[in-house]
Amino acid sequence: MWKTNNNQIGIFDTQYRAPTIGIVLVLATVAFEGLAITTIAAKMAQSLQGIHLYGWIFSSFLLSQLIGTLVMGQQVDKRGVFTSMLVSFSVFVLGTVVAAVSFDMHMLIAGRAFQGFGAGALITCVYTCVTLQYPDALRTQILAAFSMAFVLPSLIGPYLAGLIASYISWRFVFWIVLPLIGLALSLTFRSFRDLQIRQTLAGPAPTADSKTIHAILLAVGTGLLLTGLGMITDWKGIVLTLGGLFVMIPQMRKLLPKGTFSVKKGLPATLVSRGLYVACYFTTESFVILALTEVKGLSADLAGLLVAAGSLSWSTAAWLQAKLDVRDQGRAQKGRVMTGIGIMIAGTILVILALILSNGGIILILLSQMITGFGVGLANPTTAAIALQHALPRKEGEMSANLQFVDSFYMGVSIGVGGALIALSETLQWGISIGVLIVLTLQLLLVLLSFLASLRITQLVHQEHHPISQVKENIPM
Repeated sequence: MWKTNNNQIGIFDTQYRAPTIGIVLVLATVAFEGLAITTIAAKMAQSLQGIHLYGWIFSSFLLSQLIGTLVMGQQVDKRGVFTSMLVSFSVFVLGTVVAAVSFDMHMLIAGRAFQGFGAGALITCVYTCVTLQYPDALRTQILAAFSMAFVLPSLIGPYLAGLIASYISWRFVFWIVLPLIGLALSLTFRSFRDLQIRQTLAGPAPTADSKTIHAILLAVGTGLLLTGLGMITDWKGIVLTLGGLFVMIPQMRKLLPKGTFSVKKGLPATLVSRGLYVACYFTTESFVILALTEVKGLSADLAGLLVAAGSLSWSTAAWLQAKLDVRDQGRAQKGRVMTGIGIMIAGTILVILALILSNGGIILILLSQMITGFGVGLANPTTAAIALQHALPRKEGEMSANLQFVDSFYMGVSIGVGGALIALSETLQWGISIGVLIVLTLQLLLVLLSFLASLRITQLVHQEHHPISQVKENIPM
């Protein structure tokens, strides 16, 4: 444990226990829904006769998640974390219900868009809570607990969803999330209400220009780009691709911290490195599932269980890095980020070799997922902790939004480009295995670039207290 004023404290001590349990449950609920969709997406598309829109089941979620992340990043500092959390829960529930009752593919996509907005907003609220509620010395511990929140959903989510969709209906995968959302809200209600009181006593947040329009334009531009790439062999695809880039790039310059395009030392390099390795991990996972089911012939539920090994390895590494952070007081955080990314490089190379080999590929894929998962588990909580060190007073929500923005944007673009490459491979009659191999080679390039960016990460000195935490000492619990 970290030591503060000669007393040992932890995230499950009395003053932190309730918010810790509550926000972990929020993340576990969102994680279960997200992972479950991976298994049932094909069945949903076939049921609603919209297999040609299959990719948008994921893209609509990720693009609207960008908007939810940035909008709530602005609102949480103005409206307070409790009000923001209630709005976020409501939008997520609305999207879940719309998706569950969908009668065509377009309605399903709309429901997924509402879910994405709510999920992005919820996670931004959670990161803001971490910054306001927990001292800097405990942040890597709670961020490691976030990774632990993904363990059970990662292990049972895809397999359980496959069973439900096969023997009952894919719609029940959405319905069973609603009671979990209600339980999460009931457990976090008091903690977030009290935190909003502390925010109010700390004084009003400084005004800031709204980023909503920029976020919407970025989502539109990204959608045009991904649509165009999927039909790039046609002149319409070329026009859409160029148009998407024309809209995207100016919005990225306005939404990302200054210096991101030049990978400036400090926060910009931290966010670039994080975005690239997160994109690599989740895109690789998505297309490994595709390869296992379409190339290796595994069933979707078994493929999900195999990939779940990566999530378990992720959580193990996250727990380990928290222990190491305690031991060295956070001084070696940059080194752990670089080590984690280096491990991911090895895992990505291994999964590419596994797909090339005709024999023993399944064993190598299992090993590669465990290696890559361990690498991302070592790096991810640490880059979040480093980024949160750069948060200015009363700007915690904005920094939380930056973290979620790079995660969802880089991942959404990477997965979308991967889908376009698969479509192009099919159009050119290369076969799905060649398409997956091209996608994974691209992910290897991304993680190599992430390692180069990590060389420019800089840490700030740990702070003993946070302005909000000083105010809360005078508030009765």
